[in-house]
Amino acid sequence: MALSPLNQRRWRNFRRNRRAYWSLMIFAVIFGITLFAEFVANDKPILIQYRGQYYTPIFNFYPETEFGGDFDTEAIYRDPEVRCLITSGGLEDCFDDPEGIVEDAADGVVNGEPIEKGWALWPLIPYSYNTSVDRPGAAPLPPNHQNWLGTDDTKRDVLARVIYGFRLSVLFTLIVTALSSVIGIFAGAVQGYFGGRTDLIFQRIIEIWSSTPQLYVIIILFAILPRSFWLLVFITVLFGWMALVGVVRAEFLRARNLEYVRAAKALGVSNLVIMFRHMLPNAMVATLTMLPFVITGTISLLAGLDFLGFGLPSSSPSLGELTLQAKQNLQAPWLAFTAFFAFAIMLSLLVFIFEGVRDAFDPRKTFE
Repeated sequence: MALSPLNQRRWRNFRRNRRAYWSLMIFAVIFGITLFAEFVANDKPILIQYRGQYYTPIFNFYPETEFGGDFDTEAIYRDPEVRCLITSGGLEDCFDDPEGIVEDAADGVVNGEPIEKGWALWPLIPYSYNTSVDRPGAAPLPPNHQNWLGTDDTKRDVLARVIYGFRLSVLFTLIVTALSSVIGIFAGAVQGYFGGRTDLIFQRIIEIWSSTPQLYVIIILFAILPRSFWLLVFITVLFGWMALVGVVRAEFLRARNLEYVRAAKALGVSNLVIMFRHMLPNAMVATLTMLPFVITGTISLLAGLDFLGFGLPSSSPSLGELTLQAKQNLQAPWLAFTAFFAFAIMLSLLVFIFEGVRDAFDPRKTFE
């Protein structure tokens, strides 16, 4: 669908803002990679060819018996015996001498007889966010060719956790920001448009609700209910929708008595059409000005809750939990540097992007 002339002008203005445009490109590449994190960092192969058949362990459950093993539990694909079974076509000798069989199976001949070789296509990083790394030494382990950013204090690959944690933080932020913005814009529009007693009642409710200690509510709820992603989204939206109310309310209070609004009312246009078709576009610049603060605040809130232990479940890949590990392991500076640069890059790109969006919606802004 073609863009309207107004939106085309906004897109041109955004593209001319080079900092915002290139921030969007970089963020899109990084976020696009993390969206397919299972194909980039995983302890399961992407594709397996075994005895002429193809398997996709990332999407499906396969027991070890499927590859000639003895157990009905899911195959541990990083286990040398399982890898040998796949490579050698399911030879039982793998359990006696896995290293030797793997070496012989690579030549297509075992015990003087030809075999149908199998193969496995592994991700670039052969670890998931919860995979324990098999390396000698006390954790956390420093970076090397096996773990590019080292490991944390439980020997999990830091780079894999950053990839999954980046995706989780961005998705959490986008969901919370979208829901909070819809509720906040609607509440501010109702207050500003109708004014009077409606505005007064809403303002008292907001004052009472904003004074409620959010952290205490989270601690109480998590003491009763198990921690989960969607519960944390619900609580964050419950307290975060007020961020845009004041700005939208002020814009609607200013515009409610302008001539074009009075003319629309005189023509019998409904209140909802006047509010969201005629008045809201004029309030978008002020609204978008607040979005970078809402987004960075949401990311910081998630990181802070994870740092304090009241955020996502402990098994989740969390950048806030990585920051806590950096604090507890000062002898491992790679943890602190990784957490710092992950937050710095993410927040900087998002702020630059939404600054460009704000300026693109401002008719007074032009870029050469």
